[in-house]
Amino acid sequence: MLLDVRIFALLLVLPLSGCGSLYLAQAAAGQWGVMAAREPIGAVLADPATPDDLRARLEEVMAVREFASRELALPDNASYRQYAALDRPYVVWNVVAVPEFEVAPKEWCFPIVGCTAYRGYFSEQRARDYALTLESRGNDVVVGGVAAYSTLGRFADPVLSTMLGYGDAQLAGVIFHELAHQVVYVPGDSAFNEAFAVTVEQEGLARWLALRGQPDKLAAWRAWRAAQAELATLFARYRESLRRLYAGDLDAPAMRERKRAILGKLASEVRALEARSGVRQGYGHIDAGLNNAHLASVATYFDCVPGFERLLGAQGGDLPRFHAAVKALAAQPMEARRAAVCAGAPDAAGAAGPSAAE
Repeated sequence: MLLDVRIFALLLVLPLSGCGSLYLAQAAAGQWGVMAAREPIGAVLADPATPDDLRARLEEVMAVREFASRELALPDNASYRQYAALDRPYVVWNVVAVPEFEVAPKEWCFPIVGCTAYRGYFSEQRARDYALTLESRGNDVVVGGVAAYSTLGRFADPVLSTMLGYGDAQLAGVIFHELAHQVVYVPGDSAFNEAFAVTVEQEGLARWLALRGQPDKLAAWRAWRAAQAELATLFARYRESLRRLYAGDLDAPAMRERKRAILGKLASEVRALEARSGVRQGYGHIDAGLNNAHLASVATYFDCVPGFERLLGAQGGDLPRFHAAVKALAAQPMEARRAAVCAGAPDAAGAAGPSAAE
């Protein structure tokens, strides 16, 4: 599950008082810990004590990083040229929440950085404690570990040890994705931001694997991408079914039972898709039961991707022109940019979710 979080380093300089101060404090402390752990990748490679497997991964990262700026028109800066070893499996844990009978995720809004459809914690326990609070208020909730996040170029984001659990292709994709957030970021529009970054990630990865002359990996990645696109369409279709259900006049017990049946059928279709395609999508939580928050998480990242892909095609696959076109859209009102790239996407998650009170 490709979930990341916009825990911006600007929180380090915001006054931590009043509503939400504890959350901002943990974000600032967590970001500071990541920054303090950084060291130049060149220094890590030069250290004779560096394990061979880590050395090989970081050499690959350096090649990916140069490709990103040279071939994908992504920022040529200090990001992903440093390494930070962390003592945990994920750098942050995301909390996504959706009311029991709604499809749009809750949003959390902060000064400068705007609103997001997820809230990130540098402590898994804090994330799970907050999730329990949201559940007690009648929300469907999901907590997901996150391997990487972006500070939008305000600080030099490092390659994290948490990212090295990915295979080579997925690691390259994550770097492309996070650098894309430095090109375009619209405060308060998670679906636009994430779908743009996913589009750059996918296009960049196709070009990277083709350049490396790895036809087997390229074919495997294309199969995975096709299955992922089919899965996103499947989730969107069932999310629309739930929207219609929630707009109906059933009483709560009957609506809850119908919701359970719809989500159970979706889980069966996901398993059938995986069996048919031979591609596992990593949704192990399906066996424990899907909820509104799972569907909203997928929607945030993928509902608007087809629109961005069409826009890239209209630019002849030229990434600098594509970036410029997206920047122009980003300057337009939300309704206009959504009409341009999210037309047909059910709700484009996060477009109208209520801001959550702290």
